[in-house]
Amino acid sequence: MNFIKTATKDLKRMSVSEFKNSPKVPIILMADHIRSGHNVGSLFRIADAFGLEEVLLVGYTVKPPHPEINKTALGATDTVSWRHLDYPDEYLALKKSEGYKIMAIEQAKGSCLLHQLKISAEEKYVLIFGNEVNGVSDSVLKLCEACIEIPQMGTKHSLNVSVAAGVVTWHIFSHFL
Repeated sequence: MNFIKTATKDLKRMSVSEFKNSPKVPIILMADHIRSGHNVGSLFRIADAFGLEEVLLVGYTVKPPHPEINKTALGATDTVSWRHLDYPDEYLALKKSEGYKIMAIEQAKGSCLLHQLKISAEEKYVLIFGNEVNGVSDSVLKLCEACIEIPQMGTKHSLNVSVAAGVVTWHIFSHFL
């Protein structure tokens, strides 16, 4: 087969206002004390790409406007709803009361392997991604209903935050298609 790239004008991209007013997939990405603006910018790109509800930035997570975020977000900070909180406890309690499943992406005792996770398009999700070195903070882990682990076979047993976010978000998002 002879593939030809789709021309930019034929991609049928939404305008910023169309995106903001479009229905969202009920997934919230939470950044728990993430240092890298590049990782945060990638969370915004992921949220834009999949039409997600919101990005939540917690603690000392870098927030827009920031040059590193801008470099990887490519304008997604203008389309995706976001907020910053020093402490997420009340927010997560509210989301849980609204029916959201609160899940950390973390290697932890009792975690569920991603491919074994039961996903339903009838559910709503908060996916929590932790610090690049220390992972999801203990105080936030206590608020989670589940921990999701991405199975890995290499020697490092870790993925960059943005890569893990892309893998997990796509897996869950695909159940909404």
